Amino acid sequence: MLTASAIDCETHLIFPERLIAVLQDLRGEAWQALVQRTLTYPDSAIEQAAFVLLIARLAGCSTCHADTLRALRGCAKCARQTVARYRGNDEELLEIYWQGYAEIQNYLISRE
Repeated sequence: MLTASAIDCETHLIFPERLIAVLQDLRGEAWQALVQRTLTYPDSAIEQAAFVLLIARLAGCSTCHADTLRALRGCAKCARQTVARYRGNDEELLEIYWQGYAEIQNYLISRE
């Protein structure tokens, strides 16, 4: 299993899918089940895109720049800290995830 210390300190424009696994142990059973379920889908699945959207929104990826402390620490550490410090419960995180999932699904349907 990947750990935050085993991940290089690369910084990306948005939370990368390959780091999802490093977030699994941070919260309760509902969160762990979401992470595990997300990892079972292929990289192109809506589930993974919704998870990336969840983390990007929580961590503020859109405001991260190369010269910020968040960027210097790297995406894995930033995301781990963000998820661990989230003040809501796991059910609230899942609700945010499912809202993002619905947004992505609606966007894809509108493009057909």
